Amino acid sequence: MFQKFLNLPRLYKRLISVAADVMALSFALWASFALRLDQWPWVPSLDMVLVCGLTVVFTVGLFVRLGLYRAVVRYLSDKAFGTVVLGVISSALALIFLGFWFEVLVPRSVPVIYAALAFIFVAGSRLSIRMIVSRPLRKNKERVIIVGAGETGLQLCQALQQGTEFHPVAFISFHSGNHKTLINGLPVYDINYIETAVSARRGERLLLALDADSGVDRRRLLRQLEPLSVPVQTVPSMSELVAGQKRINDIRDLEIEDLLGRDPVRPDNAQVAQSLQGKAVMVTGAGGSIGSELCRQIIQHRPKSLVLFEQSEFSLYSIERELQAINDIEGLGVEIHPLLGNVAHRRRCEAVMKAFGVNTVYHAAAYKHVPLVEHNIIEGVQNNVFGTWHTAEAAIAAGVERFVLISTDKAVRPTNVMGASKRMAELVLQGLARRQSETVFSMVRFGNVLGSSGSVVPLFRDQIRDGGPVTVTHPDIIRYFMTIPEASQLVLQAGSMGQGGEVFVLDMGEPVKIVDLARKMIHLMGLDEKDEHNPDGDIEIVFSGLRPGEKLYEELLIGNDPQGTAHPRIMMAREVSLPWEELEPLLARFTQASHNFDCQAVVDLLQKARTAYTPSSDMADLVWCNLPSPETPAKVLHLS
Repeated sequence: MFQKFLNLPRLYKRLISVAADVMALSFALWASFALRLDQWPWVPSLDMVLVCGLTVVFTVGLFVRLGLYRAVVRYLSDKAFGTVVLGVISSALALIFLGFWFEVLVPRSVPVIYAALAFIFVAGSRLSIRMIVSRPLRKNKERVIIVGAGETGLQLCQALQQGTEFHPVAFISFHSGNHKTLINGLPVYDINYIETAVSARRGERLLLALDADSGVDRRRLLRQLEPLSVPVQTVPSMSELVAGQKRINDIRDLEIEDLLGRDPVRPDNAQVAQSLQGKAVMVTGAGGSIGSELCRQIIQHRPKSLVLFEQSEFSLYSIERELQAINDIEGLGVEIHPLLGNVAHRRRCEAVMKAFGVNTVYHAAAYKHVPLVEHNIIEGVQNNVFGTWHTAEAAIAAGVERFVLISTDKAVRPTNVMGASKRMAELVLQGLARRQSETVFSMVRFGNVLGSSGSVVPLFRDQIRDGGPVTVTHPDIIRYFMTIPEASQLVLQAGSMGQGGEVFVLDMGEPVKIVDLARKMIHLMGLDEKDEHNPDGDIEIVFSGLRPGEKLYEELLIGNDPQGTAHPRIMMAREVSLPWEELEPLLARFTQASHNFDCQAVVDLLQKARTAYTPSSDMADLVWCNLPSPETPAKVLHLS
């Protein structure tokens, strides 16, 4: 019956609401006189019926004017109840006025009693219907506890109460004075009683809703939440809410910064802006993880033009479309030029740089996935070494002012071809920096980028959601980590600081043990690790063994004598370099070996080039290992 009423057309519902209010107001008028005159039953005179009838008509008309009947009952807000208050007060005043006008005795206390009863009947009926309608929905909602009892938490609570997925049941506060209080009708627990809150309120999920100025130590907070057997998620940051990019109820998994447990690097925006504003900037590999984030940050500094150089058509299309949207919405006025091309094609790179008068080049184009490069040695060297060399030579020929290479910590004492090729690319730029002085070359070296293509975090998250197992290569493997925005900020910072030939590295704090990161993600997603001590757990961690070219520990410096810079978290490496006279014949030999598809010769040259390359595994190039006669590849595939 009730569901049939809910499914009625909107017009019928409004007519029923009007009829209900007419009856409620009429009863409130009769009851107010009966209570005041103490007459049961009280029979009004004809004049009194006229006054009461006109009062009811006036009140309903006022409710219509104020829009009370347009409000959907199940989503009534505080404004609707304010409308009811205004309406009943006006109705009481109308009763006094009509009684005086028609010379009908209206005792002074009757309007007060009537206003109170009218509010109870009109507002109470709507509140009751809202409770009845929402109660079945609550049973189907997931019970959540909001961590954070500030403005952000309150906004989240109100948004979730109107939604269909989550039912807030409690708040967690970081101020002990709020313990056992009520906010928005929900109990508040101190953070030290969070286990009690989860148990008592049957919480199925924890949502972090921390105010920007809360001063909460997120790393310590996650350590408190990790042992709980409920998933932990977060809401968008205040900057995203203000920018209109997200809504308060856009629930998402924990930020990578939270898992990292380290304060991000803060760039000197003034110095970066000075080096970019009004300049023509080119980003190679603009559609990749690092390249695309570089473009997003560069465009905010309002360069004159931004040249997107990318080999993948789809990646170029995607980033160009995104940047054009940012450019139009924020009115930045930046000229965006999407260009397809290969960094190994020197003439194409030089023509592009000259055509758009490029001042600064950020060279992010590279093959960076260790096992894939190990299986494709020639292509890895072509892209990482020759791509860097030809792009740098094009920059010199085009009169580019600054050239910044995005390098990696795997270039330090490399055990794989990818790291060795990136170290070789560093040596090439250092040699070019010593050969000439018109173009300032610098390199930025950092650790693993969380959230990039091939990153362990999205891989682990997918494996956990699929029910496991989570694959870790080795129980002792450790890595330095940073986020994509953080890495991009460092690159921009270094680009403005370089004087020629420097290798910049970031003080990345303590390295992270990969297996500990996996366990933290399992626990924070509300699951237990399955092992010999807990055979009934949810997710098992499996150690798959080191992949070709992979090593247990990564380093950021070859030497142990880093030099400080103007930025407290950026250091400058003091490392060996080769003069161009020594590099040029070495690159010629690389070229010949690549043309002959001689993978063994390429590996030997990488070892002889003072890259400190020490292979950790046998040759793994897929084509080389499957050639009919791998001992004489030049005779099989001689391209000269």
